[in-house]
Amino acid sequence: MRILVTGGTGQVGTELQRISWPAGTAVLAPGRDQLDLAAPQDLAAALDRCAPDVLVNCAAYTAVDKAESDTDAAMAVNAAAPEAMARWCTDHGAALIQLSTDYVFDGTKPAPYVEDDPTGPLNVYGRSKLAGEQAVRAALERHVILRTSWVYAAHGANFVRTMLRLGRERKELSIVADQHGCPTWAGDIAAVVTAITARIQAGTAEWGTFHYSGARPATWYDFAAEIFFPERRPRPVLKPIPTAAYPTPARRPASSVLDCGKIRRAYGVEAVPWQHSLARVLSDLAT
Repeated sequence: MRILVTGGTGQVGTELQRISWPAGTAVLAPGRDQLDLAAPQDLAAALDRCAPDVLVNCAAYTAVDKAESDTDAAMAVNAAAPEAMARWCTDHGAALIQLSTDYVFDGTKPAPYVEDDPTGPLNVYGRSKLAGEQAVRAALERHVILRTSWVYAAHGANFVRTMLRLGRERKELSIVADQHGCPTWAGDIAAVVTAITARIQAGTAEWGTFHYSGARPATWYDFAAEIFFPERRPRPVLKPIPTAAYPTPARRPASSVLDCGKIRRAYGVEAVPWQHSLARVLSDLAT
């Protein structure tokens, strides 16, 4: 089975190349010079050359605040490109795993979001990712849309690495304490993707939209406090603040906790407590 991973230098894409795949699986991760999602019109020709059986789309325009003023680029990468990939998969009998986001929700639900809850993104990034989901559903039956949240890893641009950098530079950090979500390690997402591709190869995949995130909700303040656990140094003073005290161009949902029951039932995947995975990432960063 030939698996093509887009966004191979990103957080999840990197972990997918590190993971142990079953014998007989070829994993391709072409660079942007070979597969540029910012040019959706060229994707079909590029996919013809790679000829994957399964396409895992980890690439995305993820600069949430920048997207507010760069709408066309965000829509090209997050909506038009997945549509082009889905159409290619339909024409060639391939399957698509499309990564999406908790930011498709408006954050007003007091309980965790399930897959068929109404969407209502608050920002351009969320709208572009939702448009990508809708395009994939319309163009391709054999798809899995995997929504996740607050992704971090020992590499790439993410909250963990930003906190550690700022912790070395400042004695006090103000952290938003009224936005709730679930931090998710990219390596755990990669493990879920491999479980899905195994079922695709076996012909027993369940298609549709699924949620997967780290277990146990948290705020950004909770997340930061765990990063700077007392035994870890340097440790700045952490000051909890409301969202209103940290204005950004893009609005964020107040609560985007995902319910992961459906993927557990369909694929036997258990959500991993984010604190456990974070400890592993921090250990990697310390070596």
